[in-house]
Amino acid sequence: MPGVIAAGSELTAAAGAAMLQRGGNAVDAAVAAAFASFIAEIGVVHLGGSGIAQIFDPHTGRSVVYDFFSAMPGLGAPRPGRDLDFARVTIDFGATTQDFHLGRGSVAVPGNIAGLCRLAADYGRLPLATLLAPALTLAEQGATLDKFQADTCELLRPLYVHTQSMRDIFTPQGQMLQAGDKVYIAHLAGTLRELASGGAELIRSGRLAQAIVADQQAHGGLLTATDLAAYEVGRLEPIRLPYRDYEILLPPPCSSGGVLTAFTLKLLAHFDFAGRPHGSAGHLQLLYEAMAATTRARPYWDRAAAEMPPAGAIAFFLDDAFLAPFVAEVREALHSRRPALGVLEPPGPSNTSHLSVIDDEGLAVGLTTTAGESAGYVVPGTGFIPNNILGEEDLNPHGFHNWPAGQRIPTMMTPTFVVHNGVIRLVVGSGGSVRIRSAVLQVLNNLLDYGLTLDQAVNAPRVHVENGVLQCEAGYDPAAVDRLEAWGYPVNRWPTRSIYFGGAHSVSRTVAGRLVPAGDNRRGGAVAQA
Repeated sequence: MPGVIAAGSELTAAAGAAMLQRGGNAVDAAVAAAFASFIAEIGVVHLGGSGIAQIFDPHTGRSVVYDFFSAMPGLGAPRPGRDLDFARVTIDFGATTQDFHLGRGSVAVPGNIAGLCRLAADYGRLPLATLLAPALTLAEQGATLDKFQADTCELLRPLYVHTQSMRDIFTPQGQMLQAGDKVYIAHLAGTLRELASGGAELIRSGRLAQAIVADQQAHGGLLTATDLAAYEVGRLEPIRLPYRDYEILLPPPCSSGGVLTAFTLKLLAHFDFAGRPHGSAGHLQLLYEAMAATTRARPYWDRAAAEMPPAGAIAFFLDDAFLAPFVAEVREALHSRRPALGVLEPPGPSNTSHLSVIDDEGLAVGLTTTAGESAGYVVPGTGFIPNNILGEEDLNPHGFHNWPAGQRIPTMMTPTFVVHNGVIRLVVGSGGSVRIRSAVLQVLNNLLDYGLTLDQAVNAPRVHVENGVLQCEAGYDPAAVDRLEAWGYPVNRWPTRSIYFGGAHSVSRTVAGRLVPAGDNRRGGAVAQA
């Protein structure tokens, strides 16, 4: 079937395009690409992670969000004792360092296998064995590492050399894998073959589930057989938000990113971009104030999400009455040309990957996955690298291991659709921690407010507000940034483009029906067509 895909590597995109060429649809392409990404994009995602997907069905004109993000483990088990395998490592990002925790005690309930199998069962046309074929080929023959993945592996070296099982993958000759080297994961091909024949039962109660639980019990983990057997993939209605002449569809909780992005868009809808040329000081100022206002509003969302049912929390947070004082603050800041108060927002897992697909019938998929940074080991005999979602400080705001067992953990993942007159026009999402929101927001702003082409919208320079400072990627007019600083706005000018600002691999469908992909070149973006 004709279609397009944008993803985080050429191998990932090729796996999706191969399914379209075999007569599969957009969901087939997305599922095959995601499984392939767990090898091809080994620097940022792994099979043992979790994700969020959104599907637009052109036959019904409706969208559904699939929540297969991680849950807190520990069902049917006592609270953790002191023998928990939970170690801290420090990653040096150059401008700053950040601590992560790994080990068996960092592993949350994984959702990737269950979620992708559910997507394929609900919407796919091709057998699961066919969808797994590209990943199986990569597992058997090795996947050639591209520069972005090699650089990421080097950045995360402390995690990827933490145990011998990881060193066997990432430093097979005694040094970290380089661009052009092939990645081999022992036993993964056998696990994929079992998955192809038996489906998701492999991770619920099959050999893989048994190996994971045995390893957890033997080495100080929290994950139980009950956690894996009880895990359910959620099917949710998206948040539907009018913006200009379009409808924006965003994921609801457990995605915090969806509702926070909706809040920022509602703020921007009160302002006119006509007098603020793209990349001008006025444009940058409005982006700063809208992002800063959303960060100030976030504690209210976190509290509402903890105390209210999801629908009630969303209604409260996006209500015009709640929004009004934030609109007034932005308006006053724009008028006075003095920055409003900036506040601290904790970082989230930056090791995420997103892919977008549209086929010729208008079926569309946005799919974002993460494994955190990985738990630093491989489950023996499986090739399965678990996540370290419980080792991310920002995802555990009440302290490590304090979520109730079975509780879905919030995420910033925000696969997003733009619909016009009932027809899908854009699929966008991003990797990149809290920068997921700013990346998605700016792609939407570039397209819907400024009319940029998709490639321009995705690869234009970006900004992000962090701790009250405007992080400004290379590529903006220095005079515009000078003017913004003269108004009193603190700016950190980046000398280069950076993965810090996300990876918004996107696809669109023009009014004439032409399918257009755009890979984000900050994060190894690649596109393929069938």
